Amino acid sequence: MKIVVIGSTGLIGTKLVTNLKRRGHAVLAASPTTGVNTITGEGLSAALDEAEVVIDVANAPVWEDQAVLNFFETSGRNLLAAESAAGVRHHVALSIVGSERLPHNGYFRAKVAQENLIKASDIAYTIVRATQFFEFVDGIARSATIGNEIRLSPALIQPMASDDVAAALADVALAPPVNGTIEIAGPEALPLDELVRRFLQEAGDPRTVVADIRARYFGGLLSDRSLTPGDGARLGTVGFDAWLARERARLAAS
Repeated sequence: MKIVVIGSTGLIGTKLVTNLKRRGHAVLAASPTTGVNTITGEGLSAALDEAEVVIDVANAPVWEDQAVLNFFETSGRNLLAAESAAGVRHHVALSIVGSERLPHNGYFRAKVAQENLIKASDIAYTIVRATQFFEFVDGIARSATIGNEIRLSPALIQPMASDDVAAALADVALAPPVNGTIEIAGPEALPLDELVRRFLQEAGDPRTVVADIRARYFGGLLSDRSLTPGDGARLGTVGFDAWLARERARLAAS
């Protein structure tokens, strides 16, 4: 079975390609650097020839509201049209848990627009909504830093390891399409401020984390339901402490 991974050079795409190849599948790693561009359409038709499954984990190169919306809408339309022409049987897309619950976040709005295009297409699909990745905790901290202080909501978040994301996407791609949405998350929910505090302590970072219920998360106010999955979500195996230990070992080795 030929599987095409769109966005194959990113954090998730790289791990996903490795995971699928390890399972013995023929995988085409597609990205602008390999001559496949979903914005211009370059290389799409050739890449999708005889493909049965396409997994879209492409990420927008910019975060400005209109630009990111344009990216996901243009990329989505071009990719789905090419898939329809090629007879692709299963479209898998990576999205974000809680996208519709944070409408002030332009990136989340763009992911909802991408999902709507998928649902309206004639291709069988599975949308995989993941919680935030452990690898993004540093970026969350930087986004909320003023001086030496980081103000963050104490609302719950249930982040997960990128390895678990890639494994879940591979499982979904090899299963029949559900024509619906699956949620995946980490094994434990933590207050956002506590998550970042523990990350900084591990890194020896002197910044102070302050819990503030009014603090915005990339433009949106959080509740305990904003970034956590509903019942029945698939949970990853790697907890935050285990991930921190892995990162510690990786940095020591490098």
